[in-house]
Amino acid sequence: MLIETRAYARAGLFGNPSDGFYGKTIAISVRNFGASVTLYRSPELTIEPQQQDTNTFRSMHHLRDAVATLGYHGGVPLLKAAIKKFAEYCETEQIRLPNHNFSIRYSTSIPRQVGLSGSSAIIVATFRALMQFYNIEIPLPILPNLVLATEAEELGITAGLQDRVIQCYEGCVYMNFDRETMDRQGYGQYEPLDARLLPKLYIAYNTDLGKQSGRVHNDVRGRWLKGEPLVIDTMNAIADVARQGREALFQQDTDALNALVNRNYDLRTQIYAISDRNQSLIDTARACGASASFTGSGGSIIGLYRDDAMLNRLYVELKKINARVIKPYVV
Repeated sequence: MLIETRAYARAGLFGNPSDGFYGKTIAISVRNFGASVTLYRSPELTIEPQQQDTNTFRSMHHLRDAVATLGYHGGVPLLKAAIKKFAEYCETEQIRLPNHNFSIRYSTSIPRQVGLSGSSAIIVATFRALMQFYNIEIPLPILPNLVLATEAEELGITAGLQDRVIQCYEGCVYMNFDRETMDRQGYGQYEPLDARLLPKLYIAYNTDLGKQSGRVHNDVRGRWLKGEPLVIDTMNAIADVARQGREALFQQDTDALNALVNRNYDLRTQIYAISDRNQSLIDTARACGASASFTGSGGSIIGLYRDDAMLNRLYVELKKINARVIKPYVV
């Protein structure tokens, strides 16, 4: 039995990119890019490394670029961590797994280090393959928590629930991470929205940003935990953008959606430091007449465009700064 599963890239549309602040968000799955996992029964449990997991390089420069883009260990640790967390979940839930071994491998087309959640997609696809192999059903609201725990507890990756929720639910989802709800049930309120409500969207990502040391280190969470008024007020305002975005989607109010995308990003700049290269993505897109905000923490942007003429301008102008433009395929 050959099992093949898939999980897609994601883009945050409104709200904080990966909410850990009890806020609200709207995100979409981006089916243009995905991570695939293949699993089949075998005598021993084997994780098959892929080309990006190699320890052989053409040169020192090749090694440098590979590490900058893929990290030191490639995708194999993601599979190991996901398998471990799956086994622990089954043990906690007193689910007895049959003594069946398997071989597993992954592949991904999601651009790395540009804020499209490539790592979590590999983990989601791995959980889906394991559930199918062992005929185990993990409740959908619980699955994002397990994916997040895999990254945070096993691999030390700082992240939030938004990315994992949209990759598990897919489509377009409004998420409310209200503190009382989170404390009571351990997960937020997740409302799938009809993707046909979405306006004309584009995504642009910097094709070489991931090879640079472009990560911006901000102590926003520490400031939030300390109760800094600017951070608290800004996070509340960003959450309210997502609430207004939901209403504007139902009303099909394109002007309001455009304004909210821009406001979402402008609010972030009040508390986050933005690199020049990330800012250039925003400035270039807005100069074309489109709205623009980050899909995640940087490296790629999302916004609305008016017509094909504006989309063509985005293609041309963003290419000048090494950015590729796509129309996200959601459903």
